[in-house]
Amino acid sequence: MNKSDLKKKLENHYRFYKNKFSSKDPVWNLYEFQTGKDIELAGLITAAYSYGSVDQINFFIDRLFNKTGRNLYEFTINFSKHKDKKYFKSLYYRFNSYIDIAEMFSTLNIALKESGSLKNFFISGYAEDDKNILPALGSFTERLNKNIHKAKNSYYHYLFSNPQNKSTCKRMNLFLRWMVRKDEIDTGLWSEIGTSKLIMPVDTHIARISKKLGLINRRTVDLNFALELTDNLKKFDHNDPVKYDFALCHIGIDKKDF
Repeated sequence: MNKSDLKKKLENHYRFYKNKFSSKDPVWNLYEFQTGKDIELAGLITAAYSYGSVDQINFFIDRLFNKTGRNLYEFTINFSKHKDKKYFKSLYYRFNSYIDIAEMFSTLNIALKESGSLKNFFISGYAEDDKNILPALGSFTERLNKNIHKAKNSYYHYLFSNPQNKSTCKRMNLFLRWMVRKDEIDTGLWSEIGTSKLIMPVDTHIARISKKLGLINRRTVDLNFALELTDNLKKFDHNDPVKYDFALCHIGIDKKDF
């Protein structure tokens, strides 16, 4: 497929999926909230647990948000691990236990008390002259994880992945897509960051379809895969390459012809 035909195909898929509720997805959990501070917390928490099937993710997130009274910012800024971890004792998601949930709210509590909002906390590690978002993401996750008590058998470290580990950081890049891009899917709350800085959130669907479309030939699905794929998508939209993410992912999930 030549570049012109591939761009047309990508744009057609983007237009098909770009509308709100066009396909089942965890991102719609964010639209249950009204304030920016609630939405960004909903985004980070939803993204952190976005592994597994969409139905599993949404079922768990619904139960988790119910435990907070659906006042995420108020619940988090007032969270006490000693007093409040009891609310999560009946909750777990795959290998993340209620202990991991309590640790997550504990570190988010520290971040909010330090910076007032997740955006402020993230932006404090962001520099406009960085080539992409990865240095800021590394700073963000490192600071989120530094005060965590590493309990025995805890998988907390899995929730907030750091690019220093060379993984694709799919879920954290997904969170940043939700925050930075602006359309009917993504919230655009963090307008201080340019969309050209974003990195594709690469999962199995994205990796498989990107290879099928000839967007990338790399075999190992790691951070370099995500970087190379993003650079290749910039040939079709230099300023907003990650706009194709939702469509490419849901072609796989919905088992559509691509």
